[in-house]
Amino acid sequence: MKIRRAIITDAFCLAKIHVDSWRAAYRGLVPDTHLNSLDYNRRTEGFRKRIEAGDAETYLLEQGCKIIGFVTFGIYRENNTKQNNSGEIWGIYLDPDAWRKGYGTILYKEAEKMLKERGHTTIFLWVFAQNTRARRFYEAMGFKTDGGSKTLNFGIPLAVIRYRKELKNAESARRD
Repeated sequence: MKIRRAIITDAFCLAKIHVDSWRAAYRGLVPDTHLNSLDYNRRTEGFRKRIEAGDAETYLLEQGCKIIGFVTFGIYRENNTKQNNSGEIWGIYLDPDAWRKGYGTILYKEAEKMLKERGHTTIFLWVFAQNTRARRFYEAMGFKTDGGSKTLNFGIPLAVIRYRKELKNAESARRD
């Protein structure tokens, strides 16, 4: 198994995993009209643009020659002066056939390590309030809700909640 940074030629594979994962994970939560409208080609173009812009980092997990998942992270998108050392996990997506096999944990731990190396002391992420599977996963990774919430509209309003994790630096880890 190998983790590497995504390049533009990976865009279609990332798009396929993203669309397939959304359709599997959010069926019954996000309206079918939205899920059915997800398009591999549009998502491919979106990933190409994101990779070119470099506004976030995307790392993928390969098993043999197959990409089975990816994580995207960067600076916390709602940064302010109180959160200037904050990173954000923008998303972890796996091929649905790879769920519940530890791959999400591998990707998360790699992202946390890299965010910490870049000087971030806090990680934020957003999760659909009704996505109990993802919530359990992030809670197992040490995240806690912090009261932040917003509503996204996918044909119906859906609540998303913010999770937060404080990262220990080497000095505070030695004291524990």
